Amino acid sequence: MAALAWLLIPLVAAVGAGLWGSWANRTRKVRSDGPELVGYARFREAMERERTRG
Repeated sequence: MAALAWLLIPLVAAVGAGLWGSWANRTRKVRSDGPELVGYARFREAMERERTRG
Protein backbone atom coordinates (compact mmCIF):
# COMPACT_ATOMS: atom_id res chain seq x y z
CA MET A 1 0.00 0.00 0.00
CA ALA A 2 2.85 2.39 0.72
CA ALA A 3 4.21 1.83 -2.80
CA LEU A 4 0.88 2.89 -4.26
CA ALA A 5 0.98 6.07 -2.21
CA TRP A 6 4.45 6.87 -3.58
CA LEU A 7 3.21 6.26 -7.12
CA LEU A 8 0.23 8.53 -6.59
CA ILE A 9 2.42 11.53 -5.68
CA PRO A 10 3.88 11.97 -9.22
CA LEU A 11 0.48 11.23 -10.74
CA VAL A 12 -1.19 13.95 -8.68
CA ALA A 13 1.67 16.32 -9.48
CA ALA A 14 1.31 15.64 -13.22
CA VAL A 15 -2.43 16.22 -13.12
CA GLY A 16 -1.90 19.42 -11.13
CA ALA A 17 0.72 20.63 -13.61
CA GLY A 18 -1.62 19.92 -16.50
CA LEU A 19 -4.45 21.82 -14.87
CA TRP A 20 -2.18 24.76 -14.04
CA GLY A 21 -0.80 24.81 -17.58
CA SER A 22 -4.24 24.89 -19.13
CA TRP A 23 -5.33 27.60 -16.70
CA ALA A 24 -2.22 29.71 -17.37
CA ASN A 25 -2.71 29.37 -21.13
CA ARG A 26 -6.37 30.37 -21.10
CA THR A 27 -5.83 34.00 -22.07
CA ARG A 28 -3.28 33.41 -24.83
CA LYS A 29 -5.96 32.34 -27.27
CA VAL A 30 -8.07 35.42 -26.59
CA ARG A 31 -5.32 38.03 -26.46
CA SER A 32 -2.96 38.55 -29.34
CA ASP A 33 0.52 40.03 -29.38
CA GLY A 34 -0.76 43.28 -30.89
CA PRO A 35 -0.29 45.63 -27.91
CA GLU A 36 3.15 44.24 -27.12
CA LEU A 37 4.32 44.59 -30.71
CA VAL A 38 3.01 48.14 -30.95
CA GLY A 39 4.82 49.07 -27.75
CA TYR A 40 8.03 47.47 -28.99
CA ALA A 41 7.79 49.36 -32.30
CA ARG A 42 7.38 52.65 -30.42
CA PHE A 43 10.36 51.79 -28.24
CA ARG A 44 12.53 51.05 -31.29
CA GLU A 45 11.48 54.29 -32.97
CA ALA A 46 12.34 56.26 -29.83
CA MET A 47 15.75 54.59 -29.60
CA GLU A 48 16.48 55.34 -33.24
CA ARG A 49 15.53 59.01 -32.76
CA GLU A 50 17.84 59.30 -29.77
CA ARG A 51 20.71 57.70 -31.66
CA THR A 52 20.39 59.98 -34.71
CA ARG A 53 20.27 63.17 -32.61
CA GLY A 54 23.46 62.63 -30.66
